[in-house]
Amino acid sequence: MNLAMLSLELAVIGLALAVLLLDLWTPRPFKHRLGWLAAAGLLAILAASFCPHYADTPAAAGFNGMFVKDGLALFFKRLFLATGFFVVLMGVEFRDRIAMGLGEFFVIVLIALSGMMFAASANDFVMLYVAMEMMSVSFYVLVSFQRSRANSLEAGVKYLILSALSAGVLIFGIALVYGVSGQTGFAAVAAEGAHFAQNNLFWLGTLLVLLGLAFKIAAFPMQMWAPDVYQGAPTPVTAFLAIGSKAAGFVLVLRVLFVAMPALSLHWSKLFIWTAALTILYGNLCAIPQRSLKRLLGYSSIANAGYLLLGVSALNTAGSVAVLYYLAGYAFTLAVVFMVLCLVAPDNDDIGALAGLSRRSPLLALAMTLGMMSLAGVPPLAGFFGKLLLFKAILAQVAVERTYLWLALVAIVGVVISLYYYFGVIRAVYWTDDGPEMSSIKVSAPMKFSVGVCIAAMLYLGLCPDAILSAATEAVQVLRF
Repeated sequence: MNLAMLSLELAVIGLALAVLLLDLWTPRPFKHRLGWLAAAGLLAILAASFCPHYADTPAAAGFNGMFVKDGLALFFKRLFLATGFFVVLMGVEFRDRIAMGLGEFFVIVLIALSGMMFAASANDFVMLYVAMEMMSVSFYVLVSFQRSRANSLEAGVKYLILSALSAGVLIFGIALVYGVSGQTGFAAVAAEGAHFAQNNLFWLGTLLVLLGLAFKIAAFPMQMWAPDVYQGAPTPVTAFLAIGSKAAGFVLVLRVLFVAMPALSLHWSKLFIWTAALTILYGNLCAIPQRSLKRLLGYSSIANAGYLLLGVSALNTAGSVAVLYYLAGYAFTLAVVFMVLCLVAPDNDDIGALAGLSRRSPLLALAMTLGMMSLAGVPPLAGFFGKLLLFKAILAQVAVERTYLWLALVAIVGVVISLYYYFGVIRAVYWTDDGPEMSSIKVSAPMKFSVGVCIAAMLYLGLCPDAILSAATEAVQVLRF
């Protein structure tokens, strides 16, 4: 029974081991075919997750309650599998920039992906920590994978040091929670939490746990690493950090707040409000002067963490549904943006490298434009409807707490600021002078397929959101508000 609950995770780990073994007998010129194998495997696992035999089984907990299979976990696992598929395809396109170890690159991506999937099912602080470390150790290697580039090595060292610091904060917080309550399981901590509402050590432990998770989602005050690491890491790894790692951080935030500590979270509404406001302002204001597109997306990622925290700070079902919907749209939006970067500017991420893209590849120009418009929140794309849901969730709480109105105003200011730098990228694509390189860009069939899927998903989620909203609403039923 327990192993059946792990079927998706075991399938991903088995795929990683298969790729690792095949790498031993694959000649160097054909290493990229391992990427096609990994992508096909992830697509097959994603399809299997929709099979009634797996998807329709009732929610259950295993391994002494440490691992849970429920709607929330399944929603995020599908999101992670789709993200892994796009990242592996980007890795294939990026293969010329990875001098050594292309097969190992795909293997480590799959191991990080399995860590994210374990995080989605974490129902115990021990499982939470193990899943986070499984992701973090993989990213230590991935961020610095381009060993011949000083920027990549520097980014890897920064991520290693700051991630290790955040892990120390997290494990100390878990130790305090366990020391006070004597429990690590989320359900057991929730049952004991009401008895320790006035215990300062329990509150401090909870705060340290949230600070450790704030690093993963790049939220204030643990956001300093994101721009430097995003800029220095290989482009597919940056995409994986921005989409997968952030989503994994948010599923853990939701489980900690609304499964392990629902009683305490109600008392911390103002903390969440101020954190969201400062994260939005920091990300958007710092993005304005950026010329590096990856660095700009790093600050954009911080701002988007702030928008997602709007849904968390609402402390209601509508807010959590909005978080899940927003993450789904955000995944397809960022995936298409980073695919364009991999194809157009793999070595030079300056915005000027996009000059003349509309003449070099109309498809990629359209994809980048729609991606930027979705990030900016322009209708009818997924980003617009996601922001609308988040705003509705916090405005519904204004009658309870007037501070939510100020948070909504800060978020609106952030959206207006973001229009400037997002549309600056679009201006570079269509209205700047021709760049130094004006040859046409050849796009492989798998990348055309992936770009097309992302464009269709952004439009579909914005125009026909009912299906994903229904799935998100069902997923958040396990949370307690």
